[in-house]
Amino acid sequence: MRSAKAESTARGRVGAAEFPLSSRALGALARDVLAKGLRFRFKALGYSMHPFIRNGDILTVSPPPARGLAIGDVAAVVQPESGKLVIHRVTGLTSASVIVRGDNAPAPEESMPRSHVVGRVIRIERNGRRVSFGLGPERALIPGLAGLKRKPWLRPLLKIVRPVLKP
Repeated sequence: MRSAKAESTARGRVGAAEFPLSSRALGALARDVLAKGLRFRFKALGYSMHPFIRNGDILTVSPPPARGLAIGDVAAVVQPESGKLVIHRVTGLTSASVIVRGDNAPAPEESMPRSHVVGRVIRIERNGRRVSFGLGPERALIPGLAGLKRKPWLRPLLKIVRPVLKP
């Protein structure tokens, strides 16, 4: 289950409530909210984008930028077959589709029709603090690095880099 975080403003204060939703319901809600030009916040569940997005992080998604997505962007995509909302990194672009893959996913890249891209992750919050690594200029390098992490010669380097990634 995923949870959508509904926010409302009353007398200048922002309150939040969590509503547990199925992946399909979360996808439909995200599509509707983002289609209206609004931002959408929810709690991420899963490990496909680890270490940049972790289980329990709060994500803020905005409608896709007018310029379109770029390689390295983290896209919110509604899967055509299941209707589930998926957050994966853009690894390639064609005129008709966006190619996405989880940073930690063993599965191969997926080609999604551009019409199924509902937004782009613009903010990650972990334990009440903003996490920016993975959304800045370095995002263009991450798709290439993600495939390398399973190489045995890279393990010593990961031991050095991993502590830096932890907030």
